[in-house]
Amino acid sequence: MTTQATAEATLPLEAALAAYDPALGLEVHVELNTATKMFCGCPTEFGAEPNTQVCPVCLGLPGALPVVNVKAVESAIRIGLVLNCQIARWCRFARKNYFYPDMPKNFQTSQYDEPIAFDGFLDVELDDGAVYRVQIERAHMEEDTGKSLHVGGSTGRIHGATHSLVDYNRAGIPLIEIVTKPMLGTGERAPEIARAYVATLRDLLKALDVSDVRMEQGSMRCDVNLSLTPKGADRLGTRTETKNVNSLRSVERAVRYEIGRQAAVLSSGGSVVQETRHWHEDTGVTTSGRVKSDADDYRYFPEPDLVPVAPTAELVEALRGTLPEPPVARRRRLQTSWGFSDLEMRDVVNAGLVELVEETVRAGASPAAARKWWSGEIARRANAAGQDVPTYAASLGVAPAHVVELEALVKRGRLNDSMARQVWDAVLAAEGTPTAVADARGLELVEDTGALASAVDAVIAANPEVAAKVRDGKVAAAGALIGQVMRELRGQADAAAARALILERLGQS
Repeated sequence: MTTQATAEATLPLEAALAAYDPALGLEVHVELNTATKMFCGCPTEFGAEPNTQVCPVCLGLPGALPVVNVKAVESAIRIGLVLNCQIARWCRFARKNYFYPDMPKNFQTSQYDEPIAFDGFLDVELDDGAVYRVQIERAHMEEDTGKSLHVGGSTGRIHGATHSLVDYNRAGIPLIEIVTKPMLGTGERAPEIARAYVATLRDLLKALDVSDVRMEQGSMRCDVNLSLTPKGADRLGTRTETKNVNSLRSVERAVRYEIGRQAAVLSSGGSVVQETRHWHEDTGVTTSGRVKSDADDYRYFPEPDLVPVAPTAELVEALRGTLPEPPVARRRRLQTSWGFSDLEMRDVVNAGLVELVEETVRAGASPAAARKWWSGEIARRANAAGQDVPTYAASLGVAPAHVVELEALVKRGRLNDSMARQVWDAVLAAEGTPTAVADARGLELVEDTGALASAVDAVIAANPEVAAKVRDGKVAAAGALIGQVMRELRGQADAAAARALILERLGQS
């Protein structure tokens, strides 16, 4: 049903924030990259045939008993440490009871009032260099659910579907849920702070190597909680929870949309409903899902089949020694090493290119070339496709080695910048490696000085007025002649050599 994605009335962000203060909270679910599931030995490979990675434990069959995945517990502790959390000396799992088709046991094994990590923070650097400290409420362990596929209808959701299919392969995958405390006082920067927090968290988790954090595959998902409070009021408003937002861009857009939507509801005299909402990437709107349950509705109680988790101080300190460099410190170190200006580095960070540029430099490219080729045409295409550059590049089969090879062709003098751009476009079109493309298209700088001299002489003869200006000392006018020489030689001349020869011919060398 197409009406599911119809936008509701919204107020412009500026008008909404003039009357209301936003309170923002983010819940990020991260699938761990362990080889087996949280409580059984089933594999966790993504993309396997439906219902082939299941067993009596993760299907919740009678008599099957779970066993905790030690690697998942260690990953949870490392995540807690890198978020500056306290690590519980003793905690346990609980059963979160609710019915949904993708819950094979009709309960989710999670943690309720005794999380493995709590009371932390993460400093987030914004576009202008300002730092906002996000307070972390908790990071707790749980298992993921299965995946429902709704068939029929036009939205892919249960509304309007003719039937549904369930794949339980994902049921039981180790999951860490990271919950922030309410972020207050964010004002107009709330959408930006939300995006920056998720981006920083993704970078941190990737550096920890506990997850592949591929939002487009669902291994990292963000739920956006948002409420508005009238200016001057001292109580938080009613919140909504927008579920499973799966890109950095969408996190920012979802916050912006919900601020405008809730402000429109409140300003018209209505009341915000506490509910879950669905995010629609194609239209950039949220739509109502179901009335949000409170904790009491889940009837939590301790999981009787699992012993408590009690990490020793020695284990915690040993895991602390494995923590990576903080993302902000790492970016500053890389910026110094690469020689980037603040603006250049900010562009690289905002485009999600830090790791890709670093990998490309490590493969042998100069930092300038790595930034140039990854932040140019491929970034434009990735943005149009709604993907980040690394994901888009991987889908095209374009790798750092291609940038290294392209730069080498320029450095050797085979290609000029214009020709290199042609080659890069062809590489993005899957025509082959840079060398293969250059060979196939016959792209190579003209090294025959005689051919270059003939072209220069012909262009000077055909443009006596421009040549006269150059002879009179107006050297900038030579640019028009250089352009014609390049066209004469089909872009395969060295522009610097053409300029030098033109100035020599016209007595300005």
